[in-house]
Amino acid sequence: MSFALTAIEVDALHEETEQHRPPAISADGLEAVYSLPSLLGHGYSREVKLCPGLDLEIFHYTLSDDFVYRGVENPHPVQFMVHLSGVVDSGSVLYQDADYSYIGGSGIQRAFDVIHMSTQPLVGVNIHLEPQLIKQLFATPNGDLPPEIQPLIQGENWQRVFSPRVTGEMRRVVQQIMDCPFLGLTKRLYLQSKVFELMALQLDGMAPAKTAAASVPKAETLARIHYAAERLRSHLENPPNLTALAQQVGVSDRTLQKGFKAVFGVTPFAYLRQQRMHQARHLLRQANYSVAEVANMVGYANPAQFAVAFKQQFGTTPSGCWSSKGVR
Repeated sequence: MSFALTAIEVDALHEETEQHRPPAISADGLEAVYSLPSLLGHGYSREVKLCPGLDLEIFHYTLSDDFVYRGVENPHPVQFMVHLSGVVDSGSVLYQDADYSYIGGSGIQRAFDVIHMSTQPLVGVNIHLEPQLIKQLFATPNGDLPPEIQPLIQGENWQRVFSPRVTGEMRRVVQQIMDCPFLGLTKRLYLQSKVFELMALQLDGMAPAKTAAASVPKAETLARIHYAAERLRSHLENPPNLTALAQQVGVSDRTLQKGFKAVFGVTPFAYLRQQRMHQARHLLRQANYSVAEVANMVGYANPAQFAVAFKQQFGTTPSGCWSSKGVR
């Protein structure tokens, strides 16, 4: 089971929750603790403004079902995130679990769906920095940014994203942030230092030698990954969720995720979307189906959502593809 909400719907849910359960403020006034909307599950996020342009979120919540967040194209700050538990997947754009962290640069974030898995609690930290603060902190005396930072500042261009491996050192720092023993000014200074330490570890993980692709799985696992891919291709209209698919082919959720990344270069979610789009294009070009019928045949109840996914994949609308059939 899963359910999907747009960014506007999620914001409205949070506003409604805050009206009934206003955020709790810590004794030192530094933290605001927000409850997760009951429709999504249960848990909380702790938000701390460490200085102008630098915000820290500590989250710990459990979803009631798999939740798909339908994001929109928007200007985005620089973001660092590490999970101790949980899985977040948006296809080829972003994948996170306890083994892969996330760095998102500033710039324009594309519209894409993000699926939050309900199989484990989502626990970790999320850091947002405004691009101007990055420049103030890291620019050289002549105003240039170091090579390690330059990919994170994209202005009005599309943002760039990275997935450094999570190390034991990163997990240690995340746990220290979550368990901060101080209050007041000491707490602020401590959290600032730990946030920058975590950023340094993640940036170090962006080095080419440390972001190499995962090794190919052993033969038995490889066969199971290909079987899982076949299961997705043959059930485009109503595919199994990640947990069910892993059980059907006899591997763990994590092995399935890692195997798809190693074999196909994308996550199962992204692979499914690619296969749906290729099948949709084939049907639109070769068969006498309407756009709405094709959308339904590849698992999209909403033709508008199908049109967005199709254009992201091929750079043209389904109706444009449909109207061109028979021309060649």
